[in-house]
Amino acid sequence: MLGLILPTDPRWVNIVEKNIEEILTDHAFCEQKAASTAISLIVSFPEYSDLVQEMTALVKEEISHFKMVHDKIIERGWTLGRDRKDDYVSQLVTFFPKGGSRTTQLVHRLLYAALIEARSCERFRLLSEALKEKELAEFYNKLMISEANHYTMFLGFARKYGDKKEVDAKWQELLQYEAEIISKLGKSEAIHG
Repeated sequence: MLGLILPTDPRWVNIVEKNIEEILTDHAFCEQKAASTAISLIVSFPEYSDLVQEMTALVKEEISHFKMVHDKIIERGWTLGRDRKDDYVSQLVTFFPKGGSRTTQLVHRLLYAALIEARSCERFRLLSEALKEKELAEFYNKLMISEANHYTMFLGFARKYGDKKEVDAKWQELLQYEAEIISKLGKSEAIHG
């Protein structure tokens, strides 16, 4: 369904289970960054009214997910740690060349967002199926469904605003590049790490 070329090694969940506090902190910041991305798209491309409407709804949803994860942290007697660099995203967003028309820039940003959401969805699925802590597994199952909807929304907007054939070709190239990135990660308790 997600079209990811290289699935996450299932042993990644074993790494996560050894440090739930770390994964929850990383996850909280991922939700915050997702909300920031939606706000940035509104600010950068206000002329796309349908995009602005969807991104406004997405900001609310992502910030509510941030609160849900933050609540899990507090329930466990922990505090939100500091944000850390996301090597996955840092590498991913170097794929497309800078510049180009506004439409090209928008399409590239939408494709990045779609892929980040797809990988998050895939990781949440793994957590929902393999975490020994059932309450946390159920929590990730609910979030997985939401992430799948985000992935398809971003990809749909990219296809709507760009030439569909060109967008689909770029999407396949980006998926290949992402597989190379993910092959070197999966060794830390981070949503994309």
